[in-house]
Amino acid sequence: MNVSKHFLTKRALLGAALVAALSLGAPAMAADASAPDLLIRQLSLETLEAVKADKSIQAGDLQKIIGLVDTKVMPHVNFQRMTASAVGRFWRQATPEQQKRLQDEFKTLLVRTYAGALTQVKDQTIALRPLRASPEDTEVVVRTEIRGKGDPIQLDYRLEKVAGVWMIFDVNVLGIWLADQYRNSFAQEIGANGIDGLIKTLADKNQKAAGGAAAKA
Repeated sequence: MNVSKHFLTKRALLGAALVAALSLGAPAMAADASAPDLLIRQLSLETLEAVKADKSIQAGDLQKIIGLVDTKVMPHVNFQRMTASAVGRFWRQATPEQQKRLQDEFKTLLVRTYAGALTQVKDQTIALRPLRASPEDTEVVVRTEIRGKGDPIQLDYRLEKVAGVWMIFDVNVLGIWLADQYRNSFAQEIGANGIDGLIKTLADKNQKAAGGAAAKA
């Protein structure tokens, strides 16, 4: 089973995604979910301004970082759809309680991953590619490109429109969609130990991360 290696790989990819997303250059304002590209731009700026204004976050205060990510970024992510996509065909086999636990543990894992990336914000910039979408579309891909030292890095977002509001439900770094990559290791874990086994793996991973953070405090 390669679950541990998979977690490390996704942590690096998600870290790159957040660093890029936090580097947009535009006037700071509240995130506006009325247009998908506007949401990505404004959400990134709002979070970046908060990082720059808080020296504790810059120094790596995990609790403050988690609080920032949870309040600024996560409300714009459809975690139920993201989790269901990552779990794949097994999602429908899970009970409502198992679905809730999977979603909660997956969210905790991603929040901590994003939080760790916030301390890495440097001088990267990002360019938004022209949005190819029609006004009636309810699902779009916002394509961006990280620019800094080295070759540009592809960073794309899948968003869906629900009740007039755009929500992120997947992220693509260097051609790899987040949900697709988690689906492989999740399927292996479920195949070996069932849905409860996956829940336990995620919970253990999150508890270990929390314990390590507490020991450093």
